[in-house]
Amino acid sequence: MTNLILRGRDYRTLQPIELEIEHGTISDVRALNKLEEEIILAPGLVDLQVNGFQGVDFNHFPFSEEDVLNATCALWQQGVTSFLPTVITAMPEEIAQAMQRLASARQHHPDVARAVPGFHLEGPFLSPEDGPRGAHPREAIRAPDIALFDSWQQAAQQHIRLLTLSPEWPHSDALIKHCVAQQVRVAIGHTSATPAQIHAAVDAGATLSTHLGNGAHLQLPRHPNYIWQQLAEDALTATLIADGDHLPADVLKVFLRAKGEQALLVSDVTSFAGQPPGIYDTAIGGRVQLSASGRLSIADAPQLLAGSARGLLEGVNFLLRHQLATLAQAIEMASVRPARQLNLPQQQGLACGAPADVLLLAAQADGGVALRGCVKQGAVVWRDGEDYL
Repeated sequence: MTNLILRGRDYRTLQPIELEIEHGTISDVRALNKLEEEIILAPGLVDLQVNGFQGVDFNHFPFSEEDVLNATCALWQQGVTSFLPTVITAMPEEIAQAMQRLASARQHHPDVARAVPGFHLEGPFLSPEDGPRGAHPREAIRAPDIALFDSWQQAAQQHIRLLTLSPEWPHSDALIKHCVAQQVRVAIGHTSATPAQIHAAVDAGATLSTHLGNGAHLQLPRHPNYIWQQLAEDALTATLIADGDHLPADVLKVFLRAKGEQALLVSDVTSFAGQPPGIYDTAIGGRVQLSASGRLSIADAPQLLAGSARGLLEGVNFLLRHQLATLAQAIEMASVRPARQLNLPQQQGLACGAPADVLLLAAQADGGVALRGCVKQGAVVWRDGEDYL
């Protein structure tokens, strides 16, 4: 990591600034009078839900340590400087194997360790019902089990940082309290829980909703229902998939208004990002279909999504192009806010003393932004041209 000077417009104010970077950290932020290039500087994106990327699937063996490294580098090319590899519902030994491999990759590859602060376990303590269960295999769904979770945490070398579960099961509260005591964040997701069960989960320490509005029945009672209840719980931060398929723009608009600062973006991206359209066999959802437009669904039940094939920056751009958020809000929903959930130093954003995880962006005519360069802890890890760095 060498010293570096970056010049561009602050994503919050669009005023010209200069970042001085020393030893991987932002050492100074200075105002400038003018700029030669119309580049926007923004904090690197932080994705709490990455099932895989560009052919690498964290839920299908064999995947290697090098696969994890390749996915990490591919995500840098999309502006994602930190992420949680996400392991979904599977048989216990399969989850343990995935956690072991991820932990080993983190141990042996410094670039993975820099980019991966931990892992997200999404399941298997989810709703067994069709709809809420989504693409998670029914045969692997099970009741909350503290001893089983601890065995996976041991396999992960204590790097599980986020657990998604459904509080509809008896004894869910005990597992939530157990995780919170270990500094593991607990999210409610893929649930058919009653409002009372959701409220009890919040009292036990749950603080997030995983991809709110998805992993749900196709039809719900007007009220009460588990979506309204999670929106109403002030202690719950909502993670939202803004890829244009998971939630309509109008629903996103309502959710963002309801949650305000307690809304953030995740991608739920899978190994199919960047792959050609077609039918695929995968551990995530069995047989899935990737459409020409990029929509990923279960082949035999196309009304049910099977994760996303679009990255986090595309979620930022969806908000911008539909005027659902300002540039500052959209960027922070995908960077500062998720970092804050894990208490990462990246939550400081573009501030002195913060890790130098910085994106160079260019405004587009359609209202979105395009990535021009990516810096991870002061190292240039991707650029699209020599003029910007």
